[in-house]
Amino acid sequence: MDTVEKTAEDIKNLKIQGARSIAIAGLKAIKQVVEENGFKQEFNTACKLLVSSRPTAVALYNAIEKIKKERKMETIDKLIYYFENVGSLIAWYGYKLIKNNSTILTHCHSSSVVEIFKKAFEKKKKFTVIATETRPLYQGEKTAKELSEAGITVIYIDDSAPGHFIKQIDILILGIDSIRKEGIVNKIGSYILAVMAKENKVPVYFVGETMKLDRRKNFVIEERNPEEVIDPNKLPNVKIENPAFDVTPWKYVTALITEKGVLKPKQVLRMFK
Repeated sequence: MDTVEKTAEDIKNLKIQGARSIAIAGLKAIKQVVEENGFKQEFNTACKLLVSSRPTAVALYNAIEKIKKERKMETIDKLIYYFENVGSLIAWYGYKLIKNNSTILTHCHSSSVVEIFKKAFEKKKKFTVIATETRPLYQGEKTAKELSEAGITVIYIDDSAPGHFIKQIDILILGIDSIRKEGIVNKIGSYILAVMAKENKVPVYFVGETMKLDRRKNFVIEERNPEEVIDPNKLPNVKIENPAFDVTPWKYVTALITEKGVLKPKQVLRMFK
């Protein structure tokens, strides 16, 4: 169980971040448990621990539910293959939405979003990405670093600054942690960016695989340690809250970029039936 416990801890501490990376790491840890012990109690314990490590992100939960139902090593291998390769298909659909000489706003870090930008750059498109810092853990820094290292022009901004740049922005592209009937769950701050974009007639695209479809009745927004925001001793008698995600209602969503193509909200919502 050492590998499982370490993987769960790394997911909690954001050493492993992004729904797809979380799913791959979790599935590989489960595979090791099954190879050593089969689908016995150790497997059940591992599943429970890994799902609880990031309860809002649904991709790993969906994958584990499928494994629990089928209880085959082949299922685990197929799921690992799916998550390791789905990004290239999403990128193929997504890069076509990026126009030459456009400016794109993004938030936090999404491997799927990064792959779209890299594919567009590979196809010789010229564009600029504005990446928010994404407090409190500055996850946008990873996006900016990966894109700049790939040769893409990047502007890195304070989380409060998108309104200043909105007239320059042609498209908003964000990742997905889960897809729900009430909207898209993604990194805190996504909702206000989508509202701002729609107000300024900027199209809003969310990016992610359909394995992130979330049918769970019990849905909880992860509340992280207040110390990520500020040392509580600096604000005695003040309650500090640190939600990790918010929900963007469908009315602010132009479309989803998935491995099945670019899907309008109505097409996605039909998948829940």
